[in-house]
Amino acid sequence: MAVLQSIVDSITPEYHTDPHLPEKETVAEQDSLRILIGILGISLPFILWIGLWITSGYTHTLESLSHYYYTRVNPFFSVTIGILAIVLILYKGGKKIDFILSTLAGIFALCVIFFPTNNLSTTCCNPEYLYSITFINPEDIYSTFHFLSAGIFLISLAIMSLFRFPMDNSSNEHPTPRDKFLYRAAGVVMLIAMLVIAMGKWDILFDQKYFHAPYSGTFWGEVIAVWAFGYSWLLKAGFFTKTYQLLVQ
Repeated sequence: MAVLQSIVDSITPEYHTDPHLPEKETVAEQDSLRILIGILGISLPFILWIGLWITSGYTHTLESLSHYYYTRVNPFFSVTIGILAIVLILYKGGKKIDFILSTLAGIFALCVIFFPTNNLSTTCCNPEYLYSITFINPEDIYSTFHFLSAGIFLISLAIMSLFRFPMDNSSNEHPTPRDKFLYRAAGVVMLIAMLVIAMGKWDILFDQKYFHAPYSGTFWGEVIAVWAFGYSWLLKAGFFTKTYQLLVQ
């Protein structure tokens, strides 16, 4: 029962101070979640690329981060996204809107796993795609919903960087003008990256060929987006300042 109550308390957005819990402990817990979210976002592309290189000897990037689902690094992809989704759902933030946005991002991050993108190859066991070990036949609605889920996931995080992180009531810290600029810049970068990917997918202004192998425009757009969101969460947690202070001590 104690474990169940702990889970319920974790996912319940209560925004009053517990008199029995020192305020700095509450802040530390939130910062720990932010750091974990930021590190998972930034490290995901490295985990997938290095993992596929080690397991299959394949050194090129795939068409998108989601296509690693069909390779030997599927466990790394699924577990990393899954942990990120759960931590986002557990995150409370400073106001209920933070909880709503992060939970929305977490739910659709899970949908990215549950509804995979289209296959790497059009046929099963294609010798040209030896690094791919999985082939499923999702209907078009699967890949479409996957694309929408990924978009909602990143848009929710972009909104947090643009409109919530720069606010004084988003946490117990008061962001400086420089930090506010960096939060908003990260949000803008995420939105631009997603817009470029969408235009490439629908052949608007950009030729679709640049968003498939060997150019992998979708992959690099996603990498830029997850790096931007990861950076903003680490900045929100004071990760860079704390790391610098630790190094100079």
